[in-house]
Amino acid sequence: MPLRNLVWLLAVPAVVLVGLAVSYSAPAPDKDYKLVRQVVDVLAEVDSNYYRELSDDERQKFVEDMINGGLHELDPHSEYLNEKKLKEFKTSSEGSFGGVGINLATDPKTTFLKVGYPMPGTPAYDAGLVANDLIVKVGDRSTEGMKIEEARKLITGEVKSTVTLTIRREGRTPPEFDVALTRARIEIHPVAGVARRKDDPTRWEWFIDPQQKIALVRVLIGFNDLTTKELRTAIGEIEAAGGRGLILDLRDNPGGLLNEAIDVANLFLAEGKKIVSTRNRRGSERSFSAKKEGALFLPTPDNPRAMAVLVNRHSASASEIVASALQDHGRAVVAGERTYGKGSVQKLLYLKPDEATAVKLTTETYWRPSGKNIHRSPNSKETDEWGVRPDEGLEVPTTEEERIRFMVEARKLDYVAGKPEVVGQPPPPPPPIPKGPDGKPVVDDSKPFEDRVLNRAVDTLKRKLAG
Repeated sequence: MPLRNLVWLLAVPAVVLVGLAVSYSAPAPDKDYKLVRQVVDVLAEVDSNYYRELSDDERQKFVEDMINGGLHELDPHSEYLNEKKLKEFKTSSEGSFGGVGINLATDPKTTFLKVGYPMPGTPAYDAGLVANDLIVKVGDRSTEGMKIEEARKLITGEVKSTVTLTIRREGRTPPEFDVALTRARIEIHPVAGVARRKDDPTRWEWFIDPQQKIALVRVLIGFNDLTTKELRTAIGEIEAAGGRGLILDLRDNPGGLLNEAIDVANLFLAEGKKIVSTRNRRGSERSFSAKKEGALFLPTPDNPRAMAVLVNRHSASASEIVASALQDHGRAVVAGERTYGKGSVQKLLYLKPDEATAVKLTTETYWRPSGKNIHRSPNSKETDEWGVRPDEGLEVPTTEEERIRFMVEARKLDYVAGKPEVVGQPPPPPPPIPKGPDGKPVVDDSKPFEDRVLNRAVDTLKRKLAG
């Protein structure tokens, strides 16, 4: 999809630009000139009178901060993207980048880089790299004391180009060896299941309740270009295995592409069902409805195919579009907590002359099938109608400690020590546990984790399938 046409539903959180806008358009009206003049005058005063002279980079950052300060005052989802941020934005929306598939870490004893874990199905994984391998060189450069960001720039690059890593593996003879890796398109997979298959970590186990054929599909990192494609594959495998119930986990999902939200909702709705509509400043409306060719997992006389959607207070934008569409049409029950409440749409507007920078600007609001806008404004009250509320009896408030523990357990799903035939006895995953101000872990993952929201959804679907 052309990036100039991207429409984003983003998550919860220079004079040069203005000059360029004036230069590449008709002469500005007097009132616009006065606004530009104000910005120019402020920059001039800083250049002349600030207690120290700013470098060129600092002046650029100062102007970018001025722009973003103004945009954020308009709304928290509008933003100026410089060249670096625009590239990061494209990687996030496309769901892929050129690299070898290593989650990088630093070895605290030696300060060399190390393989945190190889990403399944990538060049690093296929070449037999395993968790805790030390990366002592990238090309001819030692990684001792190297920052991860610097190493990432050396290791990532154009697809089909090569990079050589010198690996040191404990217990191997000789301990050091070179691995030449051909960079590939590394996909940021948004879809996960219950657990990775032991015989093939590139694939997932889907059934949270194999006896009742209730599946769990998680979409936790946002809606990128791969979301619908991977969901379609997952649902196909679940249907082929006789799936009767489906739990779609959107907790902590910050949102993403509008078209992906529409396509995901289309997977579960019959033809003609309204998914969402958007309205611009002039009141013009675009309406999106389900298409016959997009649907999967629809109920049949022999299989009710009941559904539940899990959300929490950090589920936003695209997540809310999917949850509200399925809820409004009675296709799924919603369980968990009231969602974030972001009912606006952002467009990516490239800036001339070279389109290397852009403004992500709020241009529309969106409305659920029931005709309501779920946006939570800064002055909204708890009693106001915003966000997507769980169905009656399915609201499960969670503590912050429970939410963090859920995030910790979800992150553990990413960890794969290496190819089963190479890794032998796999090392345990490093504990991805955030620490508090006192330096101590904020949760104790040695205790069994009880996911009360998921348990409530499973019980609900069991009753539906039995009834």
